[in-house]
Amino acid sequence: KTGRIKTVEKLKETGLLIKEEDYTHNVAIADRSKAVIEPLLSDQWFVNMKKMAEPALKAVNEGKIKFHPERYIKVYNHWMENIRDWCISRQLWWGHQIPIWYHNTTGEIYCETVPPKDIENWTQDPDVLDTWFSSWLWPFSVFGWENSVRDKNNELLKAFYPTDLLSTAADIIFLWVARMIMAGLEYMKEVPFKDVYFHSIIRDGKGRKMSKTLGNSPDPLEVMDKYGTDALRFTLIYLAPLGNDVLYDQEKTEIGRNFVTKIWNAGRFLLLTKTKIESDSKYSSNKIEYDIIDEWINSRLNSTLKEIEFNLNNFRLNEYTKSLYNFIWNDFCDWYIEILKHKIDLNEKSAVIIIDRAIELYEKIIKLIHPAMPYMSEEIWHLLKDGRKDLTISNQEFPILSENLINPESESEFDMFRELVTGIRNLKTDNNLGKKRDVRIIIKYDSDSANRFLKIFEEYIKKLAGIGELHILTELPEDKDKYASKILTGFEIYLYLEDVQLDEKQREKYIKELKNLENYLSGLEKKLSNQNFLEKASEQVINSEKQKKSETLEKIAKLKEITGIK
Repeated sequence: KTGRIKTVEKLKETGLLIKEEDYTHNVAIADRSKAVIEPLLSDQWFVNMKKMAEPALKAVNEGKIKFHPERYIKVYNHWMENIRDWCISRQLWWGHQIPIWYHNTTGEIYCETVPPKDIENWTQDPDVLDTWFSSWLWPFSVFGWENSVRDKNNELLKAFYPTDLLSTAADIIFLWVARMIMAGLEYMKEVPFKDVYFHSIIRDGKGRKMSKTLGNSPDPLEVMDKYGTDALRFTLIYLAPLGNDVLYDQEKTEIGRNFVTKIWNAGRFLLLTKTKIESDSKYSSNKIEYDIIDEWINSRLNSTLKEIEFNLNNFRLNEYTKSLYNFIWNDFCDWYIEILKHKIDLNEKSAVIIIDRAIELYEKIIKLIHPAMPYMSEEIWHLLKDGRKDLTISNQEFPILSENLINPESESEFDMFRELVTGIRNLKTDNNLGKKRDVRIIIKYDSDSANRFLKIFEEYIKKLAGIGELHILTELPEDKDKYASKILTGFEIYLYLEDVQLDEKQREKYIKELKNLENYLSGLEKKLSNQNFLEKASEQVINSEKQKKSETLEKIAKLKEITGIK
């Protein structure tokens, strides 16, 4: 401001000032100091970028370098097609000083990596290089690269240039990614990497980048102390879709913590069960053939492994974690382990074989989750291997896909079994029998394949659904009013209402529901007895109202049966 005032005064003194007037314009403000940025013309050093950009553009658009996701190629192309010369000089106190000297007498400019021999006659330029100038050389300079020619004896350079993958954020595509490609092609005559993975940027709940200035960045050490290191790592991968940013809320880390706990508890159960089996003489290791449960879980494992291979090969890291989450939590823990408990009881003489198969499966799961949860998986691995210190999961082979074990038919049958068990559980809950295990259930089926399916899963249905008697029929008894029912795909489930026992609070709830249904029925009957409605409404609407009346009458009858109201 002072400088501008003095400039105006000088112009007035010399008679060069035409006029003064106020005007509104954009004023640049320094981010940290908040001071007004004053423009200043000065000499700078530039690099001519146009010729270097052309081969770099070609390399990406011809597929020599692949972007993940591909949409960032458009961003890259925009920058490279409109590239400007690069100002590489900076007026800072720190950094790599520009290798340029000026002769003290002649003013000659000397630019080499080696200083002039008569250094006393030269003065080095005080400017330093732009920080990205050293960064763009990184893929090869860290291996001792010299004079822009690859040293044939440099084993590290031969081994790691070009490298396979660059993982970075999309906001520095031009600052770093594009410049590394240009430098690699210019000085090494090869692209520096084959794939570029643009990872998510973690933002706060308002969509702002994490920043010390804003104070919106949680301390990761505190988060890890609270939730666990693997929990935080897994959660961030799980929440980060390819190429999209993540709005992070610390409470979301519970996803990872709960998942770690689920996996740990599954392993603890398996090891405790193995110890119990080995210490009890009633259990044996008689041979047992693979059954439908074994076929299903191995099919699901390999279906999941197929998804994982696709997702990892295509840098869909969050899809990798979601595939594993679904398989481990839903298939392995919620269903397979629950079935395993009953399978061991039903096959005591083969219990050793059964638990060993389950642990072998669990070992594969631990290998699959290791990239996302290295600490927990390493600890579990040692427990599975009796604490042997010479073993580490990190040098084990990743599970290999066996496509021949993928069996869509067994997966489809198990889905029916799962639907059936869930349907029975819901029917019990709806009728206040959620925890009661001696209830009677009828399953009506309508095909030979359904009958075969029910015979295979009969014992597991009884155990997992918590029922005492299971009757599998093609026809129902005539007194259908004595049952509560649920219709599923290919099956009908019926529950004996006389098994329902209500306390006073539950009875009052059902009586209230009964009154509401009776009022609703009264409204339907009035509508259906209204001649004006019957004449004007379409046949479809009238039939719909009649259907509602029929269903309501059925519900009323069942509630009266449950509550004992006549």
